[in-house]
Amino acid sequence: MSFDIHVSGHVKSVVDDVLPSLVSELVASGITAEDPTLWGPAAEQEAAQRLGWVDAVSVSRPLVADIAALRADMVAKGLTRIVLAGMGGSSLAPEVIAQTSGVPLVILDSTSPGQVLAALDGDAEAGGLAQTVLVVSSKSGSTVETDSAKRAFEAAFRDLGIDPAERIIVVTDPGSPLDASARQDGYRVFNADPTVGGRYSALTAFGLVPAGLAGVDLDELLDEADATLLEVAIDSPENPALVLAAAIAGGAVSSAPDRRDKLGLISDGTHLVGLPDWIEQLIAESTGKDGTGLLPVVMLPVSPEVENRPGDLQIVRLVDEAAQFHLFERHEGEILISGSLGAQFVVWEYATAIAGRLLGIDPFDQPDVESAKTATRGLLEARPDATRAAFVADGVEVRVSDPALAASGTIAGVLDALWARVPAGGYVAIQAYVNRLALPELSGLRELVAADSGRPTTFGWGPRFLHSTGQYHKGGPATGVFLQITERTDVDVEIPGRPFTFGELIEAQAAGDASVLATGHGRPVVTLTLTDPQLEVLSLFEAAQ
Repeated sequence: MSFDIHVSGHVKSVVDDVLPSLVSELVASGITAEDPTLWGPAAEQEAAQRLGWVDAVSVSRPLVADIAALRADMVAKGLTRIVLAGMGGSSLAPEVIAQTSGVPLVILDSTSPGQVLAALDGDAEAGGLAQTVLVVSSKSGSTVETDSAKRAFEAAFRDLGIDPAERIIVVTDPGSPLDASARQDGYRVFNADPTVGGRYSALTAFGLVPAGLAGVDLDELLDEADATLLEVAIDSPENPALVLAAAIAGGAVSSAPDRRDKLGLISDGTHLVGLPDWIEQLIAESTGKDGTGLLPVVMLPVSPEVENRPGDLQIVRLVDEAAQFHLFERHEGEILISGSLGAQFVVWEYATAIAGRLLGIDPFDQPDVESAKTATRGLLEARPDATRAAFVADGVEVRVSDPALAASGTIAGVLDALWARVPAGGYVAIQAYVNRLALPELSGLRELVAADSGRPTTFGWGPRFLHSTGQYHKGGPATGVFLQITERTDVDVEIPGRPFTFGELIEAQAAGDASVLATGHGRPVVTLTLTDPQLEVLSLFEAAQ
């Protein structure tokens, strides 16, 4: 079997209760037949246009030869460095595919000026811009991050005397504005299936083109997925997608104190690199709406939530041999999963769609993603003065949504006050709008905050997370408190044809999201701005302890 799942303890009881109805209601075969009525009348119109991922393996097969031929042509010309500009599912799936296969793929899913410069400049080993091909992935082309990156690379190529049409490859929906403009400009275009949403697009052109151009064996990936399709299509208690859906969503619809609506995603020795980040986006954006949802929390095997598991958190452990791992008593009550990457993509997509049915929501829309984009556009147009800091300590500017949060006058005190606002069943979200290439250690703050707050804690790099957990933050249960981390930097990059820079864009994205969370949804928000990031991360870590 290409995918194994084992459940025990409380979660097995949940599965035993929920699974029979999923089987008797023919949910698995219904999804395979692309039945849009499975999620109720309100979701039927959207679902009718968003089930193409069920056929992704067969639809994508003809792409493999074209991608391989293009890669061979590129390599022959010495073009060996692939940069991907994309957001959400357009970047997360190729990132996992490339990392798991051990091939280099530069991901640009940030508006941080430092990261943009790094993508433009390259490095000595991988080659610089002269050896670079840019893949622009966007369903419509209107995504501001992706459009800005495309503009920056076009200008950089021209500065070197290189025709951008020789170096830019576009992946988009047929008939989209980007499709039209790219063809007019002479770019090579790969069209994806328009009936597949971004987060379900791992096995479509969005996942395959950048990964294949980077050197991944796409036939192997599609074979792995193909081997799982029959398993997930059968209405049987052994169907791994039905079991997984019951395990992750069955507990979320239980009544207190047995309710588990948070999923701790742990990669424990598996060969699949970065898969929890892709799962996080798939689940959060699919289920976090209408005041409900499943909150994915990417954790380490030794995270505080593992040692002292909150009652509302279900551990999902990705391992290489689930069939053997379940024998260890310390993993009683966990969901243990193993399988090939292609199988994981298929099973998680089915399971997430089924989870939406169990939760009573439409798993294919994302009604709250646009709100942060609208707020960002408003700030870029109005250009208001920056909100005055409540106080500055150790070079860190502190801003708060409620003055009472800053009453202590210390960063540690502000954090304690923010943790005190976490309601029963709530969570903490850390949002880092910084150059993650320069400050990778900042992700370690998650562990300290989880221990200090005593609650499940998510960590997202901004603006990347706006296309994943950002939907859950606004559409899910109103139980989150938010810690934003931004940076002051002298580095900035112009965006050709736009009246704002990358530095101004990422600042507006952070401020816009904070405004939507605080003013639009009444969520507590603390923003810490590092005026000298390399020096102040340590003081931030000390405050969090």
